[in-house]
Amino acid sequence: MKDMLVRLTELPDTSALEKKLLEKEKTVFRKAIAPEKHLVSEWVMEQFGDYWKSEVEVAFGRQPVSIWLAQRGNQILGFACYESTAKNFFGPTGTLESERGKGIGKVLLVKSLLSLREMGYAYAIIGGVGPAEFYEKAVGAKTIEGSEVSIYQNLLRKP
Repeated sequence: MKDMLVRLTELPDTSALEKKLLEKEKTVFRKAIAPEKHLVSEWVMEQFGDYWKSEVEVAFGRQPVSIWLAQRGNQILGFACYESTAKNFFGPTGTLESERGKGIGKVLLVKSLLSLREMGYAYAIIGGVGPAEFYEKAVGAKTIEGSEVSIYQNLLRKP
């Protein structure tokens, strides 16, 4: 998997999509806060595994917390981290399978990238990308050639 680069000065406006999701789906987007660490970490573990749980826990250790959430009532629908594994990195991110295709992932992505822009970055890195087409379409991300050898190359794995 390769890394991708996103220009943060030309991000799409997702306010209409966010409004639609709030009105039709009752989906709220917001930054996570420290008291939710155990709930969000457990949810990510159940939905996406222990590697992503570790990255979420690091994002909760930042001040302010570097995680965006999508929720409906008391249910987590999706999450997105930034500056967790490395400076200026977006991810991990995930949406419940039953909620995919509604735009939740795009809103979480853009909100996270806007947070990186507010931190002073002009570009952001999406590390170890799986769905490259999603990032190309959503925010104009470009593949970084030669990035097959990434920050994750020597990741310890369970035997």
